Amino acid sequence: MAKESLLILLLMVVGTNMAAASVTTRKLMFLVQPQPNQLTYHNGAVLQGDIPVSVIWYGRFTAAQKAVISDFLVSLSAAPQSSSSAPSVSQWWSSIHQLYLSKAAAVGTSGGHGSGVTKIARVVLSGQVSDDACSLGKSLKLSQLPGLAARARPAKGGIALVLTAQDVAVEGFCMSRCGRHGIVDAKAGTAYVWAGNSATQCPGQCAWPFHQPAYGPQTPPLAAPNGDVGMDGLVINVASMVAGAVTNPFGDGFYQGDRAAPLEAATACPGVYGKGAYPGYAGQLLVDTATGASYNANGAHGRKYLLPALFDPATSACSTLV
Repeated sequence: MAKESLLILLLMVVGTNMAAASVTTRKLMFLVQPQPNQLTYHNGAVLQGDIPVSVIWYGRFTAAQKAVISDFLVSLSAAPQSSSSAPSVSQWWSSIHQLYLSKAAAVGTSGGHGSGVTKIARVVLSGQVSDDACSLGKSLKLSQLPGLAARARPAKGGIALVLTAQDVAVEGFCMSRCGRHGIVDAKAGTAYVWAGNSATQCPGQCAWPFHQPAYGPQTPPLAAPNGDVGMDGLVINVASMVAGAVTNPFGDGFYQGDRAAPLEAATACPGVYGKGAYPGYAGQLLVDTATGASYNANGAHGRKYLLPALFDPATSACSTLV
């Protein structure tokens, strides 16, 4: 069953387009503040321990663009180098364990008392494949995503990450979603995440705040930390969807609201990246003195990224790195 976010952009009506299967989409809601509600655990499976992530690049990406994503995935489970590296991507990832996965272990998947022990979730980049020629064409239906994800051959308990190039259209992309996650094989415990490069299609919607917003308050765009508006926006959407795929992979994990259209760990905090965020303002962020780019997390190989806030079920507030 479809799982669409319920929030609506200020000054903009976004049409929903829900599809069958257990999926969640990252919708266009960067100008919306989260509504107070309770995000709870529904006693289902979450992804824990080593989580193999296999990537399929659909369409043409440059080596530099691929490196932005690959370095981000490596950064998720990278050991902190020093206090000077904080705030970090791995710190953001650790928050998912603290806020969600540890709670699932305490409860147990049957709804009773759990063991209280959980394996720390660790992302392992297990492989990458490319389909530069776009073998399924450059206009994809949502129903094609699970099959495309399967080509990445996700390992048991893993995630297939489907990334589409800037000239590839996906059903609902830019109109009602910026990303999506769903099931590849429930028996094997494999999920998929899809997100697209919005650089030429809708950067004001799916790469905000690195591009002038398409609707709402017209604040100046921020400089992208990796110098690529489309790819830096893609990182935000990948992070949001991976957070959902880990905490609610099969539709019965952590979510808020209607199961058919839930809010999850990151999608419950749309448009929030730093303290003091409000509609049209991403919040107080760090600024790279050399480039003027805005970010909130340090990553591997000197990378800097902007990552979404995570909803804290204990406080019903959005938790930010800065």
